[in-house]
Amino acid sequence: MTDYYLNKVAAICSLGKDLSAINRALFGGGPSPLTLSDQFSPGRPKPIGQISTPLESADTRNNALLLTALAPLREDIEALKQSYGAQRIGVIIGSSTSGIAEGEQAVAEHEANGKMPSSFHYQQQEIGAPSQFVAQTLGVKGPAWTISTACTSGAKALSSAARLLNSGVVDAVICGGADSLCRLTVEGFSSLSACSDKLCLPFSKNRDGINIGEAAALFIMSRKPSAVRLRGYGETSDAHHISAPEPQGNGAVAAMELALQRAGLKATDIGYINLHGTATQQNDRMEALAVNRVFGQQTPCSSTKPLTGHTLGAAGALEAAFCWLALQNSQQQLPPHLWDSVYDNDIPELQGLGQLTTQQPLRYAISNSFAFGGNNAALILEHCHAQ
Repeated sequence: MTDYYLNKVAAICSLGKDLSAINRALFGGGPSPLTLSDQFSPGRPKPIGQISTPLESADTRNNALLLTALAPLREDIEALKQSYGAQRIGVIIGSSTSGIAEGEQAVAEHEANGKMPSSFHYQQQEIGAPSQFVAQTLGVKGPAWTISTACTSGAKALSSAARLLNSGVVDAVICGGADSLCRLTVEGFSSLSACSDKLCLPFSKNRDGINIGEAAALFIMSRKPSAVRLRGYGETSDAHHISAPEPQGNGAVAAMELALQRAGLKATDIGYINLHGTATQQNDRMEALAVNRVFGQQTPCSSTKPLTGHTLGAAGALEAAFCWLALQNSQQQLPPHLWDSVYDNDIPELQGLGQLTTQQPLRYAISNSFAFGGNNAALILEHCHAQ
């Protein structure tokens, strides 16, 4: 089994401006930072996971998120360039929005004034823009591409990075995801009756939809040993429906089982599950079925979406970062599950839902990501220094 180590992590989301702030907020037991706003849904206020801290300057907000998240990694990346050479470092970023917010603003100005703003270029909203931006900013010359598979994009960036390392083409990969808030996503999900007007309630009987958020989360992955590694990953596509999950969770089950198989682990080895947990009726029902089939009822689990909003293309990477933090938490704390504690009796019960600590140090965690088109991904992270 090839080892893929997650040497460094950096992130920004509604929980905080960097990994240290996110760590404090994630395990601090505070309220959700989501705020009510109609900025992206005029006249229809909704809770959103908007980042309020100043960002680095870039041509799009999405790239500004990436640039801000990159700051703590710059020194390590420069060291990698010296060790391996710029051509031996790759970039894989997951995104579903890229610079579409700037495209929205440009169209609005065109409608108002009859011309596009001089600062706008269509390349800003191309899906490939985030990875190109990161590669150019860092001066790395290895393969660089963007993955856009909706809500699995960030997770698939990590599994793709592992395959790129395994190919021998590179020695290190900067991988992760970034998505910024825009009207396309907030109003798009609202048109599907999938957005809640209140804080989302994953797996609750009272759940009525998602909250949208924004984030960037980036990893340095290499073969150099460190405290956490990507032990396994599984990816499937069941193509059941363009927006609804396959009701029995067969593709999700297959993704989790593939991750376990690749990791050489049993379901009982997993100490924590970061659930996709969007708080939509269909996703939560499907995921509860799938998790019960693979892990049973007792495994500690939670959805962190009420703390960040659903960050779409960034979600898989951001939630892998939460697992990275949990694996190294000295007090054996787990990411919390904020909800009203009213379980839906029409779906299989997850008795480990919302467990706040583990009885022994956490060694293995799995993070689930599911997406439009029946796209499923599961990542297993291991704390290598745990016994």
